[in-house]
Amino acid sequence: MEFFVENFQIFLLVLVRMFGMFTAAPFFSSGVIPIRIRAVFSVYVAVVIFPILVNTFGDIPENMLSYALMIGSEAFIGILIGFLMSIIFAAFQLAARFFSFQMALGASQVFDPLAQIQIPLMGQFLNIIAMFVFLTINGFHKFMISGVLRSFQAFKAVDLVLKREQLFEVIITSLGQLFEHALVIAFPILGTLLLVSVTMGLLAKAAPQMNLLMIGFPIAIATAYIVLIVAMPFLIAAFARIIDGSFSTLEKIYLYSGVGK
Repeated sequence: MEFFVENFQIFLLVLVRMFGMFTAAPFFSSGVIPIRIRAVFSVYVAVVIFPILVNTFGDIPENMLSYALMIGSEAFIGILIGFLMSIIFAAFQLAARFFSFQMALGASQVFDPLAQIQIPLMGQFLNIIAMFVFLTINGFHKFMISGVLRSFQAFKAVDLVLKREQLFEVIITSLGQLFEHALVIAFPILGTLLLVSVTMGLLAKAAPQMNLLMIGFPIAIATAYIVLIVAMPFLIAAFARIIDGSFSTLEKIYLYSGVGK
């Protein structure tokens, strides 16, 4: 107990970063998760990792304003880590938007209770699959324990000023990867539906009397579902690679971007 009292200022910095991460991380950032629950998780993780991090902070400023700036910086770093996590699941929703319109399901929107927004029906399906894969490869531990612990050794509060260009580069790179991952996920269905559209166009030219508007939508939907079922093992493997790649990207950010050095 004395250890926590003596190092309470450091514990508060750890707690603020953890709370910032839980505020922006997928699932925990949902409006249906009470702030009380996020606070409990933040305190629990902070208590677990705090004793390991005591020596990484160095001298704590005695000036109240400087310490308040450190708290704000820690909150921002935590939100940034949570943002990098949420990009993974945003890629799956974006992929679903890409091919939902092509398979004539653009209007089929469902309410996502976690994100508190309307998303395509296929986006909800891909989100569930992605969450299962995330749990299977021990994603929460890698990001919320190991990743955050590593972040304290790499990201310092002063780096938000000294290394701001690298931080902006990290954010821009992450957004670029979001679109790249979405295209990789959506490509099998988009490619197949493109062939279906070309075939329908040729049929419309060869047999103008056919009512392709009536049969085109069912064919597109059925074809997309068949391709989705056939490609599901490959999509799950792609999900795992994307999530693992996000872990690797975060580690490279710590090691090579210059942030925290």
